[in-house]
Amino acid sequence: MAVRRHFVALVLVALAAGASGSVLAADNTTPQTPPATSIPLNPDDPTLEEWKHPRDMSADKRTPGPVNVQRFAGGFTSGGIPTFFRKPVALTPEDLKAGKVDVAIMGAGVDMGSGMRGAVYGPNALRTADRYLGWGAYSEPNMHVMVDWERDLTVVDYGDSPIDHLSMERSMEPIRAMVREIAATGTVPLIVGGDHSLAYPNVAGVTDVYGKKKVGVIHFDAHYDASDVGDGHLISHAQPVRRLINEGHVDGKNYIQVGLRGYWPGRAGFDWMREQGMRYHTMAEVERDGWPAVMERVLKEAAENTDYLYVSLDIDVLDPAYAPGTGTPEPGGLTTRELFPLVRALCADQRVVGFDLVEFNPLADPGYTTGLNADRLIRQCLTGLAMRKRGLRGDYLSPLTAEDGRADPR
Repeated sequence: MAVRRHFVALVLVALAAGASGSVLAADNTTPQTPPATSIPLNPDDPTLEEWKHPRDMSADKRTPGPVNVQRFAGGFTSGGIPTFFRKPVALTPEDLKAGKVDVAIMGAGVDMGSGMRGAVYGPNALRTADRYLGWGAYSEPNMHVMVDWERDLTVVDYGDSPIDHLSMERSMEPIRAMVREIAATGTVPLIVGGDHSLAYPNVAGVTDVYGKKKVGVIHFDAHYDASDVGDGHLISHAQPVRRLINEGHVDGKNYIQVGLRGYWPGRAGFDWMREQGMRYHTMAEVERDGWPAVMERVLKEAAENTDYLYVSLDIDVLDPAYAPGTGTPEPGGLTTRELFPLVRALCADQRVVGFDLVEFNPLADPGYTTGLNADRLIRQCLTGLAMRKRGLRGDYLSPLTAEDGRADPR
């Protein structure tokens, strides 16, 4: 009986240890191999890779080039098939090359790297975000500069990237491959997210084409997104910057952040940024020196060290008054009147080879506000690219609209 009681006691100890996450040997001194920390994938599942393989398009039997799916030559955004800005659709690199496409807009609806789900719906929400502007034959120029990007640029909707909606890690490489596919044709990839995990595959996809450390990044955000921890994960919306710099895609001195504020990072984060040679412009700097001075510094730094520029824009760089529909809003941010001209100028003055707008969460948007401003930010970028094509500087304003023809009131 004593032996039996001893055996039962050992079993109870082992069960208790197992319940606490560790298993001890019979002598209670030597730990055994702990249980797996995650459930592995099923290699025999026939749908394991199904999500990332495009359909066979050879049966389409069409001439390469963008396909206009709209019935009319123009209209208002209240109607029409909801592609980005009601633009033609392109599905292959051959379409981009045949159409001599300037900008290909693609959706990348990942939101597993965020604490709040919903950014997965960002791309389709942006396709329907505007309520009244004209498109095609009905389009009008940006009033500040009197340039109509629809007349000067060939822009297409390139569809959405492959996403494993249960795995951020598995989604990264297919997104990177799609960005690289666009950039390799000479077309500018413009990515609509999705959370800011996307900065990693987006920038890496561009540097795959233009070369590591040959592309500078302007990163608009309330947060620095360079965390060194993530509950064991190596990619989330809080970590892409550190990965890009540690893997050598971008040189620290060519990574410029704008709009940081709030409560993250702390001292260790700022120390790390300084160690990498990163440049940053916080809202504390804006408060001290004023926005015009900070904007001038950003434009100057964007032109230094590299021939190519990537712009990554987290919508939470805007004050929540202008962008409440996001997962991590932080008060005290930029206004649209401050941000619009800077985005336009960057895209006009620099060789922009990629742009993304991320963290727009339509499920958290209480009204029209965030979607409207996200739409207009992309339009500012496209206007800047059109200005560059025309040879106009980023600080250009049309004399027709900047003054009324009378003597200068100043």
